[in-house]
This record gives sequence, C-alpha cells and structure tokens, in this order.
Amino acid sequence: MASMNTRRARPTLRIQFLGLCMLLGLGTLLLRLWWVQVARGAEWTARIQSSSEATVRIPSIRGEIRDRNGVALVQNRASYEVDFYLPEMVKGYRQRYGAPPQTQYRATIAGMQKDMKEPDIVKIVNEGIVPRLEDLDIARDYNASQLQKHYRNNTEVPYSYSKDIDFATMAKFSEHDVELPGVDIAIKPVRSYIYGALASHLLGYVGAPDDTNREEAKNYTFYQGDVEGKSNIEKTMNEYLRGQPGIRVMRRNAKGAIDGVIREEPPKQGGNVYLTIDARIQAIADEALRAVGRGAAVVVDPNSGNILAMASVPSFDPNTFIPSIKAKDWAELRKDKAHPLVNRAVSAFPPGSTFKIITSLAGLRKGLANKKFTCTGGVTYGNHYFKCWIAEKGGSHGTLGVADALKVSCNAFFYQYGNAAGIDAIDATGEGLGLGKETGVEITGESAGVLPGPDWMRIHSPSEKWSSAYTANVSIGQGYDLATPLQMAMAYATVANGGVSYYPRLVDKILNQDGTPVLDHDGHVAWPQGPKIHADFRKDFTPDQIELVRRGLWKVVNEDGGTGRVARMNDVQVAGKTGTAQAMLNGQKDTIAWFCCFAPYDHPRYAIAVMVQGGEHGGSVAGPIATRILERTLAMDAGTFQPQLAWVAPAHKDDPFKMIPAVVFKDTLADVKGSDEEGANDSQTAEKADMAQPGDAPDVEPEADARGKVKNVTRPKRVLRAQPIAPATAQPTPKPRNFFQRVFGGGRPGPAPTPKPVRRAQPAP
Repeated sequence: MASMNTRRARPTLRIQFLGLCMLLGLGTLLLRLWWVQVARGAEWTARIQSSSEATVRIPSIRGEIRDRNGVALVQNRASYEVDFYLPEMVKGYRQRYGAPPQTQYRATIAGMQKDMKEPDIVKIVNEGIVPRLEDLDIARDYNASQLQKHYRNNTEVPYSYSKDIDFATMAKFSEHDVELPGVDIAIKPVRSYIYGALASHLLGYVGAPDDTNREEAKNYTFYQGDVEGKSNIEKTMNEYLRGQPGIRVMRRNAKGAIDGVIREEPPKQGGNVYLTIDARIQAIADEALRAVGRGAAVVVDPNSGNILAMASVPSFDPNTFIPSIKAKDWAELRKDKAHPLVNRAVSAFPPGSTFKIITSLAGLRKGLANKKFTCTGGVTYGNHYFKCWIAEKGGSHGTLGVADALKVSCNAFFYQYGNAAGIDAIDATGEGLGLGKETGVEITGESAGVLPGPDWMRIHSPSEKWSSAYTANVSIGQGYDLATPLQMAMAYATVANGGVSYYPRLVDKILNQDGTPVLDHDGHVAWPQGPKIHADFRKDFTPDQIELVRRGLWKVVNEDGGTGRVARMNDVQVAGKTGTAQAMLNGQKDTIAWFCCFAPYDHPRYAIAVMVQGGEHGGSVAGPIATRILERTLAMDAGTFQPQLAWVAPAHKDDPFKMIPAVVFKDTLADVKGSDEEGANDSQTAEKADMAQPGDAPDVEPEADARGKVKNVTRPKRVLRAQPIAPATAQPTPKPRNFFQRVFGGGRPGPAPTPKPVRRAQPAP
C-alpha cells in the first residue's frame, strides 16, 4: 500500500517541479522584458530614433572683411558643386549589380604592413556614374587616385567632383533628373575677394582644412566641413570669421528612404572684421607701386599706429584659390622667381641710409647734439677704408652737424657719429622703435629683421669679434642690418609725432552681424579698440632733440643739396630720407632703394615707407612713388581727387629683375627736377634679405590622372573672378527632387540673381 502511494506521489512531484521551472523561466522572461522595455526604454527609444534619422552638417558662413569705413573687401558668394557621396554609391552599386568590385592596398596595422581590400570606388564611378554624366555632357576629368584615397580616409565627407560650375551646367543637371545614387548638386558659400589683387597680401586666402575633424564627423551621417584661413587676416582672424555650422535632421521611413525634414538649424555667420586700412589709400598705393616690378609701400597714421595701406608687388588674385586652385597654377605661382605670394612689406632688407634716424637719436641719447665730424671722403677702421658715397663723385662733405649730415646723407659723418654713440645705444634706440623683432601685426610670416650687436654676433657668428668697423656699417644701415618697410614706417611715424612709438594696428574691431562687439569667453570685448604704445621717447629725449632729427629730415627734401628733393611739394611741407643699400638674393647682389617720409611737417597725418628691389637710387625710384601716394592721399582729403575702387589684376612685370634708374609719373604735382643722389656703397658688406613666409598651401586640385580621364569631356567653364553666376534665359521645369536633393537641400535652385557689372581698373591718367 505504501509502495503504491509512493509511485503515485512521484509524478505529482515531477509535475510540480516542471511547473516551478516554467514559472521561473516565465518570471525571468518578464523581468528581462521589464528591464529592456521599462528600465532601459528611453535608451532604446533614442537608438531607434537615431537609426531612423539622417543628420547633415551644414557648413558655416565666414564673416566679411571690411576697411575702416565699412567698405567690404571680402564677402561670400554661392558656388554650385557636383558632389559624390561615396558610401551611397557603393550601396547603390550593390543593390543594382551585386557585390561591388574590390581593390587592394597596403596599410599599417599595429605597426605591421598588411594587405587590405576595399570597394574599387574608381571602377564604380567609371562604370556606373560617368556614362550617365557623359550622356548629359556634364562629365569631367578627375584624379582617380585622390578619389580612392578620399573613400578610404574621408568616407563621411562628400567628394567634390566638379567645383564652381557655371549656371548652364547646373541647369542641365537639374533639368535631367540623373537619378544616380550619391550624385547631387550642392550650394556652398565660398569667398569672394571683391577687388581682385587689391590688398591680397593683407587679406590672404582660405582652403580646406588639412584634416577632417573626426570626432565632430562622428556626430553626423554626412559631414560637410568648413574652409579655414591659410594666410594673413583670413588665418590670424579665423577664430572670429569662421561662424558656426548648422544641422539638418531628416526622417527615414521603414524602407530607409528620406521622406521629410524633422528640424533644421541654419548656420550662423561669423563676425565681421574691420581693418584700419582705408581702401581708397590702398588703391592709391597699389597704383603707384605698379611702376616697379618688386617692392612694397606702407602708409601709417603717426598719431595712432593705424596701418592705412600696405601694398606689395608682384601680387596675386586670391579668387584663383577659390574654391580650389589647379595644381599647375599653384606650381607656377610657387616657381615664379619674383615670388608674388611674398609680402615684401613685412620682409626684411638692409635699410640703407633710412636707418640714420636711429643712429641720430642714439647719438642724441649720448649727448652728441652739438658734435660735428668731418667728411674727407671716407674713414679708416682697422685695415679697411670705408668710403662715403660722395667719394665716388670725387668730392667730400666737409664738417657737418647731425641735421646737415642727414640732409646730404653723409656716410663718413655717421661712421664717426655712430661709433661715438656706441653700438649699445644704437641697439637700444632701434629696439625702442620696434626694430629687430616682430611687430605683432596680424600678418602671417612676418620677418623680425636684424638689429646686430656684440650679443647677436656671439650667437650668429661666434668666430668673429665685434669691432668699430661693424658699428660703422650698422650706423648707415648696411652690414647685418635688416628691417621691414613696416618697421621703418613705424620708426618714421615716431619721429613725426614727437617721440611716441606705437605698435602697428591692422585690425580695428570685430563686430557680430547685429553690429555688437564680439565677446570672448569671459564676456569681455574680444578685440579692444584704440592705439597701443610700444615706447615713449619723450621720457628720454627733449622736444628740441627730437626736433633736431625732424629738421634734418625737412632739409633732405626742402633745401638745395638734399638727397630727397624729388619729394618736394608746392603746398605741403614734406620731411623724409632716401636710402640705397645692397642685399644678396639668390647668390646675386640686389640693389634696394628706399624712401621714408611724413607730412604735413607741422601736423603729420601720414608716414610712408617705400622699398624697391632693383631700384638704382632711393631718391629717383622710391621717392617718386612715396610722393605720388602722399600727394593723391592729401588731395583726397581736400576733396580734389577721388580714388576709384575697382577690380584689379595681379601686378607683375615682364622683367621684374631689370634695374630701374628712375620712376616718373607724368601727371605728378611734385618737383621732379634733379637732386643729389646717394648710391649703394660697394665697400660695405651686403647681407641676405629675409623674405616673409607666404602662408600655408591652399586647397590644391590635382590634375586628372589616367583612370580619371573621361572620353567625351566638355571642359568646365570657370566662374569669372567673384561675379555672381549668370541666369539661364529660361528656367527649366522642375522635376521631383531625388534622394540627395531632398537630404542635402541641393539641386533645382531658383534663378540666380542678375549679376552686377564689375568695374575694371582704369589706367592712370
């Protein structure tokens, strides 16, 4: 009986155990469902939402660059581009033809070379995309090697197949719905340098970033990056100009197709940078400087340090860099021996006799105001006879004081005067005037120049010992002396205003689009306005001492026998100094002609420095250019001359290395009768010029290679300079936009605005 009860109990226990297991399993399942759907519901909802959206980064819009009066020098314009979205091309190929073709490449993985495979995007483009583009006559040659590398390294970034296309091509693309996966027209803001080559060495240029911001790109389905400044104001003010990107969030349906926009945040334009430059004075300086092949001119306000104009020749048109420059065009610019990309206004050259104002002030610091020295044609130091320039003409200057020595630019006087003052006093004075170091102006690649002395020689030429012969050379701006036209303009501005040495200012203010000042992270004005003092010579010199130097510069121009008589004007008193020096350039001697001046004498408004490479004499070559700038600027102030702002071509002479004996402007108001000229003295050591660095490489478009050649190709029409794209005579009837037109907002734009006529530069009267 007991045995029967035991047998009956066993099935019941098994059923109960099985039921318990089922309950436990069901409980576990319910717990898991609760954990997934309730506890982590928000997380999974976010993931599902993310997978059903496509995000596109909209490039930011750069701010404008304007002159002191608000005249726009750099703006933005619309550029139409045909872009390839390579992942979509691979996906489309797979859906239509099956597995995409593969290509092999070598890669370094964990320090080891390894063979890797990836889709052959070039073959996909050539077989699946180009034939259709050829049918529409919009196919273009491209660099296949670059395309493959772009797919490998920048998959999320669209590949620009054809840039800056003309309206006719864009209309043809839009009229025929190409319906090719990953092919779309994009409208992007690009830079427009309104006046061509005018102020190109100040404004600079932009280009694509060296590397994609990978961390930022991960936040988007497709990433369209910004351009960045590569040189000068575009680079130094990039932080304020670049603006903020926008974002477009698209909704995908169950099949993965885009069927609408969820939200869109438009990009914000960057701040507008206002320069101290007056575009009218810049145009005056540019026109005058084009009389020579290689040179620079700087105009500053001696009462504030504001740079009013800074020109350099030869020059270039930064519009050729936008949106990218052809590789062959970039190569031609770089191999040009005249170096059009170099800003000579911030390149360092031997200053010649223009340096004598530094030596003059140094002697006054040492109590030599009434000291006189005699010129017999030269001075001997050690075993070397240092000639005065007048000895070449068989003469001498006799006994002179400092003002008259400046007037006739007597080298023999300054050899002795400089040694009496001492090299330490000369260097201290030069340092206070801003020589021998970068000025800090917002220009890339600025040369510091050289202010040599015993300490400098111990570092740069330790086998030599400083001597009175070296001091003699420095005293007349030769030997190891190097200074930039900007530095010399600031030095003469200091003498002009009575002794206040200002830092040069190129950026005046930075404003938001609503006109309010741009603020930094701490809430302060990012770019405070107002002049900044570098040194105050009024603490070290009496007004009479500074006036003694000013009077000497007045004599240079206004008294017979002065070396700068060419700058004499009828209604305005000008004070200035000529200079002629030598420098080594590419292993050959290059004569450097200088003229520095300020005016009006009693109440100076302008200080000017002009430097010409290959000028025979400072008075006959650099002097007329400075005078032309000064007389037209003063006439502009008086209302009797109105400069015309217009697009200008790059300045470039057929033979920029030809020696220039004189510059003559037929319609000048100045007294251009002959004057006593000083020349470069072959007895002095010539030092190499220190050319400014031109900036980073722009966005260079490589030449098409063999695999990227299209059989039946019509060469694209480049958009001319900065003009708006011209509209077609009839707008094509729009068709439904394709996938990428909906996603990226491209394709089928409305008619472009009617272009305004662009004024070309008129020849000088």
